Amino acid sequence: MTLSILIWLPLGIAALSALLAPARWVGRAAVLGSLATLGVAISYMARFHVGQAGLQFVTDRVWISSLGIHYKLGLDGLNVSLVLLTCILFSAALVWAVLRPWERPRVFYLHLGLAESAVLGAFCAQDLALFVAFFDLMLIPFYFLTGMWGSGERVRATTKLVVYTLVGSFFMLAGAVATGVIAASANGAPLTFVISSLQQLPLSHSTQEWIFLCFAIAFLIKMPLAPFHGWLTDGYKSMPIPAVAVFAGVVSKVAAYGFLRIVLPLFPYASVHFQTAMLVIAVVSIIWGTVAAFTALDARLVVAYSSVAQLSFIVLGIFSLQPQGTQGALLQMVNHGLVTVPLFFIVAALAARAGGSEALRDMGGNALRAPVLATLFLIVTLATLAMPGSSNFVGEFMILLGVFKTKLAISAIAFLGVAGAAYYALRLFIGAMHNRAGPRVQSGE
Repeated sequence: MTLSILIWLPLGIAALSALLAPARWVGRAAVLGSLATLGVAISYMARFHVGQAGLQFVTDRVWISSLGIHYKLGLDGLNVSLVLLTCILFSAALVWAVLRPWERPRVFYLHLGLAESAVLGAFCAQDLALFVAFFDLMLIPFYFLTGMWGSGERVRATTKLVVYTLVGSFFMLAGAVATGVIAASANGAPLTFVISSLQQLPLSHSTQEWIFLCFAIAFLIKMPLAPFHGWLTDGYKSMPIPAVAVFAGVVSKVAAYGFLRIVLPLFPYASVHFQTAMLVIAVVSIIWGTVAAFTALDARLVVAYSSVAQLSFIVLGIFSLQPQGTQGALLQMVNHGLVTVPLFFIVAALAARAGGSEALRDMGGNALRAPVLATLFLIVTLATLAMPGSSNFVGEFMILLGVFKTKLAISAIAFLGVAGAAYYALRLFIGAMHNRAGPRVQSGE
C-alpha cells in the first residue's frame, strides 16, 4: 500500500461527498474519510520497525525530470508519530464540526479535507520542492475557512494571514530553489531536490547562512513565534473552532518539523552559527507568550498565547542541538497537539454556555453545572501545566536538559515559562469553572 493513499484519501472522499452526497450527509462522509485515513495511519504505525535506520514505506517517482524533482514520500522516526497525530486531530475536529450546522457545508468540508491531505503530504514529503508545494497548499484552505466561516474581524484576519504567510512562502521558495541549484553547481552534480541527495552535496558556509535565514523566517512566521506573530491574534480569534484547533494542533508543527527535516541536516554550519540567535528568539517568545496569556481577557486567546509559548519551547529544544533537546521537542509536538485541540473545544463549549461569549468575565460557576466538562477541563489543564508524571512534563524536562547542556542562562530564563504555565492554565480553569457565574452562563449540560 502506497503512502499516496494515506495522503490523498481525505481530499478524495471530501471531494466525492461534495459532488455526490446530499448536503446533510457531506459532513458524515468527511468524518468517515478522516476515520478511514486514521485507520490507514494506524496500519503504518503497526508495521513501522522502530529502531530501523532510514526511510520506510518509500514511494519515489520522478515528477519533473528536467528539474530533478521527485514525488518522494517516506516515514521514519521523525515523522511517523506526527502523521498519526494529524489523523487523530483532524478526525476529532471533523467529529466536532459535524455536530453543528455550517453554511455551504460541501465547500466547508472540502477545505478541511484538502487541509488534512496537504498536512499529511508535508510530513511525508522527502523532496524539498514537494515539501514546499504541500507547505503552501495547506495554507490555502485556512484562508477560505477564516474568510468564509470565521467570526469577528474575519476580513482583517484573512488579509493578515495571507500577507504574512505569502512573505514566508516567498522566502522559503527562494531558499529551496537556491539550495538545489547551488548544491548541484558547486558539486558538479545533476540538479536534484531530494533531501537525502542534497545532504551529500555540501554548501559553502556563507551560502548556508543566507539560505538558513530564508527558511527560518518562513517557519517562524508559520508557527508563529514573537516577533513574527503579527497575524496570530486576529487569525486565531476569527477562525472557526475546527480550523483553529487543527491549525494550532498540527499545522503549526509542520514548521517545527521543517527545522528538523530540512534546516538542521542541510545547513549544519548555519544551524550552529545561528544557534544563539534562535535560542534567544525562542526564549523571548516564551516570555512574551506567557505574559500575554497572563493578561488575556478572552479564553480563546489564553489558549492561543499558551500555544506560542509551547511552540517556543519546541524551537528551544531543536536548537539546543542536543539529542535530549531534539527528542523532547519531538515529544512536545505530539503533547501540545493532544492538549491544545481539547482546549479549543472546551472553550467553544464554555462559550456556548455563556451566550456565545468567549470572554472570561462572562464565564464562571460551571463546575457544578457541568461536572463532566469540568473534569475533562481539569485533566487538560494539569497536562498543560506539565504536572510531574505527565507526558508534557517529560517533554519539557528533556528540552530544558538539552538547553542546560548548551546555554545555562537561557535554560534558567526558559524555566520561567514552565512556572508561568501553571499560572495561566489555572487562571483559565478557575475563571471558567469556579469563579462567580457570569451574567450569561446557562444551567444544564
